[in-house]
Amino acid sequence: MTTYFGFALADSMFVGECTIDRHELTIEDVRRHVTHGVTPCLNPSHQATIAAMRSRFGLDVAIPANPPRVELRSGDSLIVMGVRGLPRLTDRHEYSEAEIAAATFRFSFYYVR
Repeated sequence: MTTYFGFALADSMFVGECTIDRHELTIEDVRRHVTHGVTPCLNPSHQATIAAMRSRFGLDVAIPANPPRVELRSGDSLIVMGVRGLPRLTDRHEYSEAEIAAATFRFSFYYVR
C-alpha cells in the first residue's frame, strides 16, 4: 500500500475498475502522512508551487528528478494539494509572499478500495 503526494489527479492513475473514497484533509493530517512517508509525484517544473507549499505550510516533500508513474491499486492512496488563486507565472519563476497568502490551498485524500 503506497500513499502518493502530488498536485493533480488523472484518470490514467487508476488501474482497472475500482471504487474510490475521497475526503478533505487538514494540514495536520497531511503533515502526519508526510512524516510517515509518502511517495512524491511532483513535477520538478512546478518548483514555484512547491516553494509556495513549503513557505505556507512547512511541508518538505522531496522533488523527484523523474516523477514516478502512478498506478493506484486497491489499498493505495493519493494526497492531492489543490491551489486556487495563484497566478500563472509567465515572466518570472516564483510567487510573492502576498500571492501565497491570498491563495486557497486544499488537500484531498483519495483511497482506492
